[in-house]
Amino acid sequence: MDERLFFPATLRNRSVIGEVLDECLPQNGITLEIASGSGEHGVTFQKRFPNIIWQASDSDQSCRRSINSWIRHERLTGKMPLAIDLSVEKTPWPLTKKFISKLSSIVCINLIHIAHWDCTQFLFKESGKYLKRGSPLILYGPFIRENVHTAESNTIFDRSLKNRNKDWGIRNLEAVDEIAKGSGFKRSKLITMPANNFSVIYNRT
Repeated sequence: MDERLFFPATLRNRSVIGEVLDECLPQNGITLEIASGSGEHGVTFQKRFPNIIWQASDSDQSCRRSINSWIRHERLTGKMPLAIDLSVEKTPWPLTKKFISKLSSIVCINLIHIAHWDCTQFLFKESGKYLKRGSPLILYGPFIRENVHTAESNTIFDRSLKNRNKDWGIRNLEAVDEIAKGSGFKRSKLITMPANNFSVIYNRT
């Protein structure tokens, strides 16, 4: 059964995100993608980085079905593992000792602005438990810089997010930096992306 979901934003941004990952991902090991959504990013990056095992995850069952359907569709079942049920705020994360021993990076695309602020805190706290020193945690999405939106379109987007859920909204990068610091991470790179987004690379200290 074809249960694939299609997210238009993925088609637009997967190439430019891939270019960032070219520079930042370790050469091997497991990359854990948090909140993988449809799975379109996951299969794209598994094919782009064949020496890495790309582990997709999502707390939504329909998304996990979509991810697994994409894996089958792209004939990656011999390489890419099925999606795991992982909710950032449900700790500890369901990761085995063997998995953790091979974990070399964590990627999170377009999550923290459509989640409660606690989600950001748990993301760094848990990632800090599992990533080794120097390993990257890579975020992608819109951010506020020094309490100012970087574009008028982001101001409108932020307002629409808060109208949908009062706990959602574009996050202040400096506030995220503080959370990261408290969990043993330091921002090493900030990359301006198309459509008023950023890629933010943190490394475990």
